[in-house]
Amino acid sequence: MVWWWRRLLCRGAVLVVLLAGAGVRSAAGQAPDPPPAAVFEAAMKPVGSAEMEGVMTADLAEALKSGELAQPTDAGIAIGVVEHGVRKVFAVGAAKTDSIFEIGSITKTFTGLVLAQMVEQGKVRLDEPVRELLPAGTVAKPAGEEIRLVDLATQHSGLPRMPDNFKPADGANPYADYHAKEMYAFLAQKGVGRPATTDYLYSNYGFGLLGQALAVRAGMSYEALLKKDVLEPLGIKETTITLTAAEKERFIAGHTGNHGPAHAWDLDAFAGAGGIRSTAGDLLTYVEAQLHPEKTAVLARALELSHELRADAFGGQRIALAWHFDPATGNYWHNGATGGYSSYAFFNPKGDYAGVVLLNTTISNAGSYADRVGQHLSQRLAGTAAISLAR
Repeated sequence: MVWWWRRLLCRGAVLVVLLAGAGVRSAAGQAPDPPPAAVFEAAMKPVGSAEMEGVMTADLAEALKSGELAQPTDAGIAIGVVEHGVRKVFAVGAAKTDSIFEIGSITKTFTGLVLAQMVEQGKVRLDEPVRELLPAGTVAKPAGEEIRLVDLATQHSGLPRMPDNFKPADGANPYADYHAKEMYAFLAQKGVGRPATTDYLYSNYGFGLLGQALAVRAGMSYEALLKKDVLEPLGIKETTITLTAAEKERFIAGHTGNHGPAHAWDLDAFAGAGGIRSTAGDLLTYVEAQLHPEKTAVLARALELSHELRADAFGGQRIALAWHFDPATGNYWHNGATGGYSSYAFFNPKGDYAGVVLLNTTISNAGSYADRVGQHLSQRLAGTAAISLAR
C-alpha cells in the first residue's frame, strides 16, 4: 500500500522525535503504535567539532551493532557539525562523507531563503497575494483578504497539508506526475481567501505553491531560481534537484522504515516543498551561512530576513520563513523525509554551532532516527542530557 506518502515528504511539525511516526499507520485504518518512552544519556561537558566524530561513533555503537545502522540494514548516516568556525563531516555505516541524499522538507528552508532574496531584490513583497504571482486566470480574486507569500512561508495559509487531487499513478514515486496544471486546478477549486484567523497548519501543498509562484515571477524553473539566488551565492556545488551522471554514482540507495529498498522521489510542482538532494558537507555550508550571514555579502540581508520570527508554531515554538525556532534550546531547525531518506538540520546563533544529519532510511513506526541523531548531536554540543541512540 502507498498511503504513507502523504505524511513523509516533510514532517517539520514534528518536534519530539519519538512522536514523529505516531500517526504513520492511521491512514491504513490501523491504530498507531504508542511512542516509546524517551531515554536520555547523562550530560557531558560540551563537545566541540574536533571531538564530535569520536563521541558520536561511540554513541552510535549499539545502533551499528544491532540497531538502525547495523550492516544488514544497508543504512548509512552522514553528519556535519560546525562550532565556532571549526567544521567536521563524517559518516557512519554504509554512507560516505560525499554521499548524496534526498533532504525532504529541509528544502522548505531553501524556498524561504529564495523568497527572502527576491524580497531584497524588490521582485516580490512578503505581503503580496500569491494570486498575483501566478498566470492570469489561475484563481479568482476573493472578496476579502488573500493568502500572502508570508502566510505560505510560515505555515499559516490555511491550505491543507496535501491537495485532494493528489492521486499518484506510482506510489513508489508519488510526486512525479503532479504538475503545475494539477496544482492550479486544486487552487482554483479551493480559492485563495485568507481566514480572519489562521492557526499553524503544516502544508506541503502550500510550500510547493510558494516555490512554483516564485519561479513564475522569476521566469524560470524552481531549480534554476534556486541555483541563481541561493546555491551559487553560497558556493554550494553539490546541492541540486536533477542529478548529473557523476552525482548519480554518489546517490546512496534509500530504504523504507523496515529497511527494504525504496525508490527515489522525483518532484515537479512540489519541488519547493521537498525536491532537493544534497551532501552533508554542502548542507553544513548552508547552515554555517545561517550562523554568520555577515560573511555572505550577497545573501546577508536575505538570511537575516529569513530568520525573523513571525508567527506561533506548536508546543511553544515559533516560525520564521520555514525555519522553526525552539526557545528552550535556542535552535532554529527543520527536518524532512521522503520514501527512502530522512534528515535533520539546526543552527544555534547564541552557541555559534550548527549540525546536519542525513540518513538513507525513512521514518518508521518508532519515529525518525535522523531526528533522534540530530537532537542528540545538538545536545552534545550544548552539554545537556542527550536522547539515547541505542536501538
